[in-house]
Amino acid sequence: MSSGVAARCDAKKLVRSPSGLRMVPEHRAFGSPFGLEEPQWVPDKECPRCMQCDAKFDFITRKHHCRRCGKCFCDRCCSQKVPLRRMCFVDPVRQCAECALVSHREAEFYDKQLKVLLSGATFLVTFGDSEKPETMVCRLSNNQRCLILDGDSHHEIEIAHVCTVQILTEGFTPGGSTRATGMSLQYTVPGAEAAAQLKLMAGEDANGSKRQAAAWLAAMHKATKLLYESRDQ
Repeated sequence: MSSGVAARCDAKKLVRSPSGLRMVPEHRAFGSPFGLEEPQWVPDKECPRCMQCDAKFDFITRKHHCRRCGKCFCDRCCSQKVPLRRMCFVDPVRQCAECALVSHREAEFYDKQLKVLLSGATFLVTFGDSEKPETMVCRLSNNQRCLILDGDSHHEIEIAHVCTVQILTEGFTPGGSTRATGMSLQYTVPGAEAAAQLKLMAGEDANGSKRQAAAWLAAMHKATKLLYESRDQ
């Protein structure tokens, strides 16, 4: 991808919605696959009472809408202002207690795991039925839309085209723990009838690359959960 095209794909603009200021992609087609659309607010006339505690709204008890679910609550049930990066809000926004918990958990992905995915890690990569793996660096593109694999060859896989992801582990014992050693995924290719397959395995070297690969796989596992949640909403 040329630098000019990449710049256009990553271009963003500031927009104002009833919920607050958002920094969104200039072109909708280049939005993050992990993103969520703003919900439709429950109309004021349809919520005379708080949808959590059933308090009646009046001049003193005002109604507020959760920016994540769009439901209507009193101030006590919707008082938290929490970052909501999946909707690209610039500042923390008002959310109900249930949504605030979810957004707090997702903040860890954006603060930690996303940085790991963008940095990349080295894997032994096997495409399809090939018997010979290739040493490649795998990372998430800056706009979060593609997995980029670089080695002797170059491949880009759109995250939105990924069908299934399986994290490969070893070391499981009853009551014990496991560690991620690789990842197997299937993805659709435009024009192809069958899904393509890809397997990434961490190398066996003694330096820090294996540890970095394990961290990347754990971050990808979290990213996959967000991806499937985005599709369900």
